[in-house]
Amino acid sequence: MARIDKIRNIGIAAHIDAGKTTVTERILYVTGKTHKLGEVHEGTAVMDWMDQEQDRGITITSAATNCDWRKHTVTIIDTPGHVDFTAEVERSLRVLDGMVAVFCAVGGVEPQSETVWHQADRYQVPRVVFVNKMDRLGSDFANVVRQLEDKLKAVPVPIQLPIGSESDFSGVVDLIAGKALYWDDEEKLDFRAAEIPETLRAEASAARQRLWEAVAEGDDELLELFLEGEALPDERVVAVLRKMTIANKLVPVLCGSGLKNKGIQPLLEAVIDYLPSPAEVPPVTGVHPETGAVIERQAKNNEPLTALLFKVAMMEGRRLVFLRLYSGTVSAGEEIFNPRLKKKEKVARLFQMQSHKKNRIEKAVAGDIVVAMGIKSFATGDTLCQAAEPIILPGMEFTNPVISAAIEPQRNSDLDKLWDSLAKLADEDPTFRMKMDDDTGQVVISGMGELHLEIIHERLRQEFNLESNLGKPQVLYQETVTRTAQETAEFERIDEEEKERQFARLTIAAAPLARGTGNQVVWAEGAGEILSEALRETVVEGLYEVLSSGPVQGYPLVDVELKIVGVEGETGDFTKVALKVAAANAARQALAAAAPALLEPIMETEITVPEENLGDVIGELNSRGGKIIEIDSQDIISRVTADVPLQRLFGYTTALRSATKGRGSFAMKSSRYDTMV
Repeated sequence: MARIDKIRNIGIAAHIDAGKTTVTERILYVTGKTHKLGEVHEGTAVMDWMDQEQDRGITITSAATNCDWRKHTVTIIDTPGHVDFTAEVERSLRVLDGMVAVFCAVGGVEPQSETVWHQADRYQVPRVVFVNKMDRLGSDFANVVRQLEDKLKAVPVPIQLPIGSESDFSGVVDLIAGKALYWDDEEKLDFRAAEIPETLRAEASAARQRLWEAVAEGDDELLELFLEGEALPDERVVAVLRKMTIANKLVPVLCGSGLKNKGIQPLLEAVIDYLPSPAEVPPVTGVHPETGAVIERQAKNNEPLTALLFKVAMMEGRRLVFLRLYSGTVSAGEEIFNPRLKKKEKVARLFQMQSHKKNRIEKAVAGDIVVAMGIKSFATGDTLCQAAEPIILPGMEFTNPVISAAIEPQRNSDLDKLWDSLAKLADEDPTFRMKMDDDTGQVVISGMGELHLEIIHERLRQEFNLESNLGKPQVLYQETVTRTAQETAEFERIDEEEKERQFARLTIAAAPLARGTGNQVVWAEGAGEILSEALRETVVEGLYEVLSSGPVQGYPLVDVELKIVGVEGETGDFTKVALKVAAANAARQALAAAAPALLEPIMETEITVPEENLGDVIGELNSRGGKIIEIDSQDIISRVTADVPLQRLFGYTTALRSATKGRGSFAMKSSRYDTMV
């Protein structure tokens, strides 16, 4: 069991095709965790264990593994790069202490890498950057460093320089040690140290001065030496660089080529040297579930148990939950408490994961990321603790689905099996939803994109042995109102036998709120004074139910305020049914009168195309209702950033390939909802 200061919990994240999984495979090989190099393009990567990942050559689900380096235990989570699976990145970053951000030396800062970077900003995760694919045609290390500054507003500090580029890339200059590192045999990961080549000495000296200047800003002693023109001691440079990286004041930048086995050992050294242990990140804070008092827990084994359930996965028919222990310990067979459900469940078994392989352990300690079996009802985002020492940690926010499709089993007798299987997949994935359409009787599934729904469809067949038909994808719209309206409705029912009367008359006003505010139900001053607290809650509950289905096409309403303006009737006639029905009818009438509008998802789309096809691509985007935001031309390649309605992007992959003879590519991410024109 590693000491807490010898633990590193890191994620490897980037845009799709930047080479994260390849880099992870090399790390596992170098550390002796695997004895054969797995390749993404051959479907043999250890971390891409799902059939769909091996078939498509992409990472779909975040996979955890651990390895040892320099007497440290490194837990690695390899995250997806495709925008449809951004939830996997979100929940991984929530529980990690550090991140290796991988950038393609040709593509630089691409849309999904930008999204991941800002996710890491939100959770204040320290980072090191690895510029991969230095052997590729068009690789440009300096350009990637510039983009880190310009696009991400980061403070990149190169601690290496590449020796050569493209097919001539042969190694790196270690700016701190003042040595050149060469990987002579592309089939092996062995390297040798040598003197810096004559042709690079001036550039390396200037880069080392910039490194010293950046580090000197974080330490008075080094600043004094730097201003006096003295050489800065290597050990002190590393120590201060570590301190500034953990404080998110700068980002060390390294380079290499995962596919050609170059640069992996120095990257591992950087993980140990510059990224924090669980003891070096701020103590986790939460609230007491009863009193609301703020509670702080240190990353120590003798503190009360504090763990976050950040992922649920179905493997071989068993429900596994991924836990990050922030404090305390947990053992197999122990009961743990969920303050949200006010319920205890027993941890039957504990495992450390090696991708999809489970290594059984008896106990987990502070700082560990482990998997538990036997927990049936706890969900993603739940805090697990001791009943006597309850705490609730901040949860996780996930993007709402933007696309849906009907799905049906090929045999009617499999309908119950379909529903149960989809429920298990929804348990795993917070961005996947399912419902029964009341009008058509069909099962409708919703997700983050076409690929997301295709993967769900394939998993039903491969994991649940269930053949199904997936309908044509449909955009998930939203609704809102554009002006204020007020309506009154009443409910009356008289029971002749019981001589009882139920009556309520309510006046409800509907009004638009600023985009992104969310929905609100409020009381006008004095409006609910004649009602008990329980009846007031009934009215509010009924109005929130109304907001789940809008007057235009039945899509959920967003950014709407419903105000209860008045309640009329005799106190003895008020019942929950009367109040709820009258409020709902008045609200529906007010919403219909408040100029309701349909909102459609707008996608921020980045298209990479050869320069000669730029005009055709812009014309195609304009015809799809796209709004060009930026055009960035770089030699023979241009990047176009545009906002495009999701509905108009169906089939765009085919159109782009046709217009660019297969050389164009695009990526998109959800930007916002906007009024449909």
